[in-house]
Amino acid sequence: SAQEMKHMENISAMLRGGSPDEYQHPDPTSERDAVRAPGEQPWEMIMDKKHFKLWRRPIEGTHLYQYRVFGTYTDVTPRQFFNVQLDTEYRKKWDSLVIKLDVIERDLATGSEVIHWVTHFPYPMYSRDYVYVRRYSVDKENNLMVLVSRAVEHPSVPEDPEYVRVRTYESQMVIRPHKTFDENGFDYLLTYSDNPQTVFPRYCVSWMVSSGMPDFLEKLHTAALKAKKLELEVRDYMAAKPLDGSGGGEGKAGVPAAEHKSEGSCSPAQLDYA
Repeated sequence: SAQEMKHMENISAMLRGGSPDEYQHPDPTSERDAVRAPGEQPWEMIMDKKHFKLWRRPIEGTHLYQYRVFGTYTDVTPRQFFNVQLDTEYRKKWDSLVIKLDVIERDLATGSEVIHWVTHFPYPMYSRDYVYVRRYSVDKENNLMVLVSRAVEHPSVPEDPEYVRVRTYESQMVIRPHKTFDENGFDYLLTYSDNPQTVFPRYCVSWMVSSGMPDFLEKLHTAALKAKKLELEVRDYMAAKPLDGSGGGEGKAGVPAAEHKSEGSCSPAQLDYA
């Protein structure tokens, strides 16, 4: 993760002009070659905004794309941005697309959590539901925060005919503070792919992702700013468990001794908040 983040920071510095908000625009071929790591399939830039860049590339053997976002914020701390993404109760308040978002199991030893997420999709499509395991880690030595998620199956969450189950989903976010975890300013790298099980052509799905992702990132940023101003309490995931650089994202193996909510997992009132 550290190497990948450093690679994207080098790319950003190369593409950036005289000031942080002024970008040069090299020819598309050289830019794709820059983003691509050795041996990788090339990425195609599809969005270049003030605070982030969005790339995509086809996933071989499928009609799907993998997406990558590299962005920077200077008005919120890495800790708050990290916590806001992880706090499921808070997300229910700031993300209007959420229908359900619940922690199904939690492994107290590693912090891995199995999440059930139901979200609205654009009309006329059915709502989608995801069951995924997530694990997060803070690597203080390398000044990095990592959040990894991937789809899993879980006996407590059978398919509901009201929703379309998304069985292929992977997401990884790496955050590097400009200074410290509690000072404003950081870069982040988000790599994401899923199969939304739609009959629409690939270009339609790509349009939905490329238009929906900026909206989500803006809502996430706004929610982090509100948390920073203490308008709402957000659970401090850095303080909730001992974190180090050993976190991974290995599906069901990430929750070997999970604690069922029905067996006394911590309610929001029992957790530490920042």
